[in-house]
Amino acid sequence: MTNRRDFFQHIYRCQAERFDRLVAREDMRGNLFAAVNEIRPLHGLRAVEFGAGTGRLTKQLSVIVDSIIAFDLEPSMIRRAGRIMRESGMANWRLALGDNRRMPVASNCADLVIEGWSFAHVIGWHPRDWLAQTDAMLAEMERILKPGGSAILIETMGTGRRQPKAPSPKLAQLYDYWRHAWGYSYRWIRTDFQFASPQEAEELMRFFFGEELAEACLDGDTVLVPECTGIWWKDKAS
Repeated sequence: MTNRRDFFQHIYRCQAERFDRLVAREDMRGNLFAAVNEIRPLHGLRAVEFGAGTGRLTKQLSVIVDSIIAFDLEPSMIRRAGRIMRESGMANWRLALGDNRRMPVASNCADLVIEGWSFAHVIGWHPRDWLAQTDAMLAEMERILKPGGSAILIETMGTGRRQPKAPSPKLAQLYDYWRHAWGYSYRWIRTDFQFASPQEAEELMRFFFGEELAEACLDGDTVLVPECTGIWWKDKAS
């Protein structure tokens, strides 16, 4: 049986376009951008993004921040994100390869460091030493932040759910660790998926979330799938 790391790495390396079709269907009301901007007003900031994927957050942030450098481990994700960002018409961005634990940027260089749907993979990809891996990623965020800057983490709190609940006990443990060991604050929002048709919902849900979750979320007429998203944030001491 394919393990979760192999499953997701295959998607990120070989199916970037299909993955981008899925994430483009999430949060059609724009709740995420509004919540992040409320937590840390974004206008004029210098931002660094961890695990950018196909540039979903990069594109949103670029319209208001002064500059953004976005990193991902997979070349296919960077290529897809580059195409999206060039089509956006924005010029204040840069994309590069980067590991969440060792970013090729200077210390104290950013007002905002942010990740979306990247850090939680530590549970499936590093089950034996997820605590050490988590510490390395969060410490790297702190290294890059200027005093007074903000770190923001964005992860799922339940696909197909109308109220938030971590999708697994291990993820609940990870989220609690961010709050209690590292001092992050927390809130949640709805970022529902809205698909163009039941056929598209069927295709993309099964592609990324697998048969069991798709069966639980879908019926013959589904175009809207509830999604809860958690946001954790922390300011670096001045």
